[in-house]
Amino acid sequence: MSTVDRARKQMRAHPLALDAAIAAGVLACVVAGSFVDPYGENGVTWGLRNPDPGSLVLAGLAAAALVFRRRAPMTVLAVTGALAVLENVIGDPRAPVAMAAVVALYTVAAGTDRPTTWRIGLLTTAVLAASAMLAGPLPWYAQDNLGIIAWAGIGATAGEAVRTRRAFVHAIRERAERAERTREEEARRRVAEERLRIARDLHDVVAHHIALVNVQAGVAAHVMDRRPDQAKEALAHVREASRSALNELRATVGLLRQSDDPEAPTEPAPGLGRLDELVGTFRNAGLHVEVARTDQGVTLPAAVDLAAYRVIQEALTNVQKHAGTGARAEVSVVRVGPHIEVTVLDNGSGDDPAPGPGGGHGLLGMRERVSAVRGTLTTGPRYGGGFRVHAILPVKTTAPAKGPAEEPA
Repeated sequence: MSTVDRARKQMRAHPLALDAAIAAGVLACVVAGSFVDPYGENGVTWGLRNPDPGSLVLAGLAAAALVFRRRAPMTVLAVTGALAVLENVIGDPRAPVAMAAVVALYTVAAGTDRPTTWRIGLLTTAVLAASAMLAGPLPWYAQDNLGIIAWAGIGATAGEAVRTRRAFVHAIRERAERAERTREEEARRRVAEERLRIARDLHDVVAHHIALVNVQAGVAAHVMDRRPDQAKEALAHVREASRSALNELRATVGLLRQSDDPEAPTEPAPGLGRLDELVGTFRNAGLHVEVARTDQGVTLPAAVDLAAYRVIQEALTNVQKHAGTGARAEVSVVRVGPHIEVTVLDNGSGDDPAPGPGGGHGLLGMRERVSAVRGTLTTGPRYGGGFRVHAILPVKTTAPAKGPAEEPA
């Protein structure tokens, strides 16, 4: 920190001491000016004169009032102005007591608005100049009288300039602080979105594979004694489902790795190209699934492709969990104009009630995924039993989707 910065810090920490120093400086200037005689017998000759004792007393009082100029600027201006008017009237020879009023006027202008500065400045200038011209010992056109007008104008203008600069600096600082708060809020929002996306992915992966593991484990336990070969097949499906779950969990949790961590996931995000593989896992678990597609040759944006895959995955998982034994599911993927429509139907009433439109984290996750790519999702029971999930997704996204678009499998 430089010497100037340290001095400024000290002055801000002790404003009363600074005002006292300014008052002492003003008093020294007034006293020095009271000894100078600009008018000699042969014209303007700077010589010494004996000051008026009354003017020195008034100068001392005016300087003392300046010590409190920050606490009560209008009061100090009134006091110093009154003392300057009194000195203009009775001082002979005159002392520049009006200098204290000029400093007080500067303080008022620096701490108020422009209209107030204009009003107070004009009023102070008029009072001081009128008292000096009309009631003083010098002619009205004397240089001292005209100088009062100039000095009052300088004080008001300087105070206005300082106030404007302070307001400008304050506005810049406030704008910078607001920008910093905005950046922090944006960072917190992005973190919250990332957490939500990762939680949604974990739910999709865990719910799907654990449901398959649960079904196959139940089958293995049921036929273990009577049909060991079928039990072994069910356990193989359990092992395959658990391996797939671990792989997808590893890829999803890999998003939390640091940039320099090894084994970053490189497998692309799943999409409708892996629909047959997805449906096969449910068929192996005993769920009868039929698939109808008319989207061949359609290339979807990564975010839309992922959203469609996750909607089908979650919908079939809900069928597996809630539709009951013997349930059948139908999956259709249809290109309709500028949209892809994904529909999953089931016909089971089930031993467990099917999730309603607003219940369950799975439906909430599907709705958030579809909304992220500017699509629409409708879910609800079917007439005559069963459940329906219908998503309309745009073939082309109008803006980059946040979150799921960039996830690995």
